[in-house]
Amino acid sequence: MRILLTGAKGQLGRCFKDRLPEDWELIATDSKTLDITDAAGVMNMVKNFQPDAVVNAAAYTAVDKAESERDKAFAINATGTHNLAAAAQAVGAKFVHVSTDYVFPGNAKTPYTETDAPDPVGIYGKSKLAGELLALSANPNSMVIRTAWVFSEYGNNFVKTMLRLAKDRDTLGVVDDQIGNPTYAGDLAQAIINALKLQNFPIGLYHYCGDKSVSWCDFARATFQTASQSGRDFRVPTTNGIATSEYPTPASRPAYSVMNCDKIKSLGLNVSDWQAALNKIVPVLLAEEQS
Repeated sequence: MRILLTGAKGQLGRCFKDRLPEDWELIATDSKTLDITDAAGVMNMVKNFQPDAVVNAAAYTAVDKAESERDKAFAINATGTHNLAAAAQAVGAKFVHVSTDYVFPGNAKTPYTETDAPDPVGIYGKSKLAGELLALSANPNSMVIRTAWVFSEYGNNFVKTMLRLAKDRDTLGVVDDQIGNPTYAGDLAQAIINALKLQNFPIGLYHYCGDKSVSWCDFARATFQTASQSGRDFRVPTTNGIATSEYPTPASRPAYSVMNCDKIKSLGLNVSDWQAALNKIVPVLLAEEQS
């Protein structure tokens, strides 16, 4: 299978490359090698490579900066997504696009399903929702996967931030009234690969995230517990739960963004066991810090 991957230097992109089947051919692009906001450039790349599938792991993810950089967020998350979907459609390629739990307002009491109405509260979520709609309209052979709270051994993410802060602080205050599903980028990458292998490519909206919902504070504590059991010298800080109001940010976050993944599980795809992923990557991250 021939794959065109965008966002190749991000968490998901790097995990995707790590897991790529040996007999698949890949062109891995980033913002320097392919400007997805340039429709002509995207079409030229796709027509020259003639991929069987385009996997869009590129995104503008600066949630707070998006409030003041609306045009940039929409250019990448909406226009860029449309350009890729349309180019994939032009050559008969499958299109996989990764979206976010931020398309929901966060006021639910039970996990969001794919049929629940989105209503994003910030520019980032609005731009990602626009990208979903544009992908599905431009290319009927699109699979849009909403995910949440992505972490990995790569890039910048919550797990790496917590481990870094723990080196210098005895006490940490972490938001305890936002609930979601941590998701290991490696598990998401494997799920995308497995979806592309299916005889009947799944089209439409799907949710994919971690198997257990927690607060950010619980996630931090799980990270620290894993670090303390890693066999390396690690001092566990006292971790106190704080309210969102005590940690104001330019953009609002969904208070509850737990997603129901029954639809994607019905395809035979396993959701992310994020605790197992922590056990795998935290020792690696600690070793890197101490080397």
